[in-house]
Amino acid sequence: MTDMIKVFGHKSPDTDSTGSPIIWAWYLSDVKGTPATPVLLGEPNTEAAFVLKRWDLPKPEIIADVAAGETCVVVDTNNPAELPASINEANVVQIIDHHLLAGGLKTKGPIDITIRPLACTATIMHDLMGDDAAKMPESIKCAMLSCILSDTLEFRSPTTTAHDRAVAEKLATELGISIPDYAAELFAAKSDVSAFSDAELLRMDSKEYNVAGKELRVSVLETTAPKVVLDRKDSLMASMIDVAKEDGADQVLLFVVDILKEEATLLVPNDLVKQFAEASFGAKVTGDTVVLPGIMSRKKQIIPALKL
Repeated sequence: MTDMIKVFGHKSPDTDSTGSPIIWAWYLSDVKGTPATPVLLGEPNTEAAFVLKRWDLPKPEIIADVAAGETCVVVDTNNPAELPASINEANVVQIIDHHLLAGGLKTKGPIDITIRPLACTATIMHDLMGDDAAKMPESIKCAMLSCILSDTLEFRSPTTTAHDRAVAEKLATELGISIPDYAAELFAAKSDVSAFSDAELLRMDSKEYNVAGKELRVSVLETTAPKVVLDRKDSLMASMIDVAKEDGADQVLLFVVDILKEEATLLVPNDLVKQFAEASFGAKVTGDTVVLPGIMSRKKQIIPALKL
């Protein structure tokens, strides 16, 4: 009997890291005849949870780790820091991603790796399927469209390529979905953070990086209602101390991205963050927040710019 392949993305799953495992597990199982199942490395964020409910997609099982020798496909990341602790003991057979090559993953043998400079993992999956993409059932097409609209912020993000947009528009046409209307639903779900604690917000869409010798948790909250988050800035900044300590970081950086205004507000709780803001973005910081016009993408605009 063939081992069931586990397909998963990064910790703190957003829409792409929730939808892409579902898409690829469907493709492996239903098209390629290779048994596969999607799993998650944490609770999906509000937007991803909305997508699952909206299109009647079962929420994948949440796992804490992988077993030695367990067959896995990794999507939407290649960074061991964002993967299960035992990932290098597992049998990773494929990686599909659109991020920089982080290094540190070790495999049992040669594997199939696809990393392309597109805005969304699901776009790459559409390409890898080729003619088989036509076999996607409606729910899988909806998941794919959701991933692309989420990762591109409805084509506003600077990571967006013409190809991401073309695939999304093709899917929307086939599904009879209005992209502006559906994107508005997605972003409303993404913006509803009222049920989350400060610590949960700081970890919700965050990645760990070492910049200038400092261990950083770089958090991004994309929203159409930034005031809801910024009204909590005092308690969020206070919570950064405990979150950093618990996660072994020197500092949490929180960028609140206003999807509609196409700008980010960085919370500035101390001199270290002030130094990062001024050195990285040429900003003049005079208070405990600073607005960064045009900054929307952690991958393309924030991480490459960070310096002291």
